[in-house]
Amino acid sequence: MHELSIASGMVEKLLQFQSENPEKNIVEVRLAVGELSHIEEEQFRFCYEAITTETPLQGSTLEIEKIEAVVSCPHCGFQGRPKYWDGALSGIAVPTLECPSCGKAAEAIEGKECAIKSIRFTENSAVASC
Repeated sequence: MHELSIASGMVEKLLQFQSENPEKNIVEVRLAVGELSHIEEEQFRFCYEAITTETPLQGSTLEIEKIEAVVSCPHCGFQGRPKYWDGALSGIAVPTLECPSCGKAAEAIEGKECAIKSIRFTENSAVASC
């Protein structure tokens, strides 16, 4: 369950921002999560909520934008959605780095990210974005 360590690192950065800007109260965090990061959204939300309990982030919302995987094949030139391994885990299709065109190893060019896109905070009774 790597969601816990990723959520912990993110919350640490958010709390650092909050401590450096005590006049700001974080109310929403927007996160971009790539399909190839293998972060399970509900587990990540659970970890975020558990970690932020009794911190200045308690009650903030977490919005997750899913980024689809895109692969590029250096062998045949294919660029697009990856091949999926159907039914690998309880009927869930798992993206692979196998080229759907020629079957050789492809490179991920999108879908690996896990990054804070933006935060929304209140400041002096007004809502602002960063």
